[in-house]
Amino acid sequence: MSVAPTAFEGHAISAQTATFLDETHRLLIDGEWVDGSGEMETRDPATGLVLTRFHIGGADEVDRAVKAARAAFEGPWGSMTVAERTALMHRLARVMDSHATLLTELDIIDNGMPRFIAGLTTANCVEMIDYYAGAIMRIEGTTTAPPRHIASETEALTYTLREPVGVAGQIVPWNVPLSTAILKLAPALAAGCTVVVKPSEETPLSALALGRMILDAGIPAGVVNIVNGVGAQAGQALAEHPGIDKISFTGSSATGRRIIQAALGNLKKVSLELGGKSPVVVMPDADLSLAIPGVAMATFFLQGQNCMAGTRVFAHAAIHDALMEGVAAFAGQMKLGHGLDPATLQGPMISDAHSAKVMGYIDRARSDGLTLVAGGNRLDRPGNFIEPTIFTGCDNAMPLMREEIFGPVMAVQRFESDDLDAIAALANDTPYGLSGSVWTRDLSTAHRLVRRIRAGQVSINCHGAVGTNIPFGGYGQSGWGREFGQEGLDAYLETKAVTARL
Repeated sequence: MSVAPTAFEGHAISAQTATFLDETHRLLIDGEWVDGSGEMETRDPATGLVLTRFHIGGADEVDRAVKAARAAFEGPWGSMTVAERTALMHRLARVMDSHATLLTELDIIDNGMPRFIAGLTTANCVEMIDYYAGAIMRIEGTTTAPPRHIASETEALTYTLREPVGVAGQIVPWNVPLSTAILKLAPALAAGCTVVVKPSEETPLSALALGRMILDAGIPAGVVNIVNGVGAQAGQALAEHPGIDKISFTGSSATGRRIIQAALGNLKKVSLELGGKSPVVVMPDADLSLAIPGVAMATFFLQGQNCMAGTRVFAHAAIHDALMEGVAAFAGQMKLGHGLDPATLQGPMISDAHSAKVMGYIDRARSDGLTLVAGGNRLDRPGNFIEPTIFTGCDNAMPLMREEIFGPVMAVQRFESDDLDAIAALANDTPYGLSGSVWTRDLSTAHRLVRRIRAGQVSINCHGAVGTNIPFGGYGQSGWGREFGQEGLDAYLETKAVTARL
């Protein structure tokens, strides 16, 4: 399958990316690229163009991958010194860095994200591999007082060991495919685990390219296995498999519940990074020169297709109208287009089906009598483009304020109270608790309000301040556990207590 140079609205891709699309894309199991039990195609959501076809697997392929991962865990990977594992991970980072253009372009054309996001996430992925490679040498246990009944009889030594969980299954979503794969893979490898990765069937390409780089870096066969497939087959089989010691999933809260049920068989450890409906609180003294672009991008970053999107905006009556005027003007000037165009700020929805879902929320908001301040339309052009959309006059009882839309739709509620407890009650009136932000010039107000907001990450005068070294995860129905930072590494480690009578 050959993609014409003009296929992406006239924006060129590199020769390496074009060659990659023309190649056969199989499953990576035990260090070999093998055939699956079926095939699917993946499309550029900005144009509808078929990019390439790829093999998919189900329960049989997952079983082979799990057995390969177990053999590697009990064999070459488990017997490696920490210095050797560190060196291999740093080597992988260098290989990825040398192919940064390929990884960036694959996420652009497979997912639709703008270039400025894709380039940033690729750089962050290289940084993350290096960060966790450096953390390997710092995996440490402790010494502590021995049990009283032994210490009373003789001298004794009690200490703890940190050991890898074992074989991890990792289910990666479509919205930030490379980044989410790496934030799961890097700490797992640093901990000494082996993995089976199930990328989204919507966006398989950057994970497949990553698989080639893993082999090029010299990481032993079976340490990383990649099984593409649909969630109901490959994902379900991975979550249920008795040979998996831990499952890490990023996606919807509804699917997260099914993952928990599937994991009950052998009571495998579960990490879940799920949905969000993050509050953005704009106080009357907010610096609008910061808040207007910041609040706009809190919702519209990555087309709103990100779990930490700030789609519930609480604007104080004193600045509500000025804020809305500014945010609407910002939204109106955002360039919608192909992610390969450097000027693009917002790309397409991932699929026709997802576009229809988002437009359903917009149509419902119109019928409910909410005030449409900006956008509200799907563009009449190839691809799945929806204008950045803003509704005012909302309240917390409405679906627009309660349900995760996963699209460029901002719901705004005016408030008049200056009581921080009352403001926090508005922000916390949600089953989710992933992210949030507070916009104010008053640092005392900011820190007091942040303490009251129930979310795993809350930023002041910015939104979504994620970083390799900063733990990320949610309260409530936004998930279990944390990723990134030291806590991301801890999620792949067991603690063993040892007591020796001397």
